[in-house]
Amino acid sequence: MTTFPNRIFSGIQPSGNLHLGNYLGAMRNWVKLQRDYDCIFCMVDQHAITVWQDPAELRRQTRELACGMIAAGIDPEGTLLFNQSQNPDHANLAWVFNCVARMGWLNRMTQFKEKAGKDRENVSVGLFAYPALMAADILVYKATHVPVGEDQKQHLELTRDIAQKFNNDFGREVFPLTEPLIFGTATRVMSLRDGTKKMSKSDPSDYSRINLTDDVDRIAEKFRKAKTDPMELPASVEELKDRPEADNLLGIYAALADLTLEEAVARFAGAQFSKFKGELTDLAVSVLGPIGAEMNRLMADPGHVDAILARGGEKVRALSAPVIAEVYDTVGFLRP
Repeated sequence: MTTFPNRIFSGIQPSGNLHLGNYLGAMRNWVKLQRDYDCIFCMVDQHAITVWQDPAELRRQTRELACGMIAAGIDPEGTLLFNQSQNPDHANLAWVFNCVARMGWLNRMTQFKEKAGKDRENVSVGLFAYPALMAADILVYKATHVPVGEDQKQHLELTRDIAQKFNNDFGREVFPLTEPLIFGTATRVMSLRDGTKKMSKSDPSDYSRINLTDDVDRIAEKFRKAKTDPMELPASVEELKDRPEADNLLGIYAALADLTLEEAVARFAGAQFSKFKGELTDLAVSVLGPIGAEMNRLMADPGHVDAILARGGEKVRALSAPVIAEVYDTVGFLRP
């Protein structure tokens, strides 16, 4: 049985307007992972074009995402950071995987059903085949682990199915069966205006979210105006069940302070929201203020960011080239 070296791959779409949910749900966890693992982090711009994108906006959003990741603590010297289109081996392997994956597997992907809605006949082929490219993103580096949220678990299971079928079809253990890394703390950050809705860049109210580019005054103002309820803060996590705004704000505090939700609840049990919001604001400003300032500084120098991504692209192409050569040999392609 082949032993594959531990390696993490993760990608995020450059969709613009990075917010607190992106930071707590993914980026902060990536920063922690790079201390202990061989990590590859990618802005998946090829996934982004499964729906139409304005080219200038896509370039801007890709740079913005890179700036946000570096400002949050991703070290581009020790961690491989690049945008997906820098490495054509992702698309090369995706075509092979399109020929390995079964239509029935892709038809079962719930995320495709949600995104396509009732207009399935008019969506792009790319949107349907998205999971095969996602599998290629991971397996072109033979990544053994992927940090995922609950909404991505099905896609990772498909990645494992594709890897296993490829290995079985050709009788060679080319790919690992990638394992998920699931983080449970504050991965789901809700709107500051409605605790029942996920924090989103598409919400028409800017007061519903904390943007990573917000300055400290804007962060403070948004938390002051965040929706609450009239009761004191609860004494137990169980009491948060029917109090979505309290649950959300305490969850944000816990994540920013590196506490469990139980510890955060115990710290503020019986307190008024006004006192709690003051402490939450101070904490958020101390954590997010420097990130926003550094992100804005980096965004003012696009040439520097482009150079970082180009270096990352060069390094990952060197990693993926022998994997593609092995795959092409395995399937029987003639090569020079």
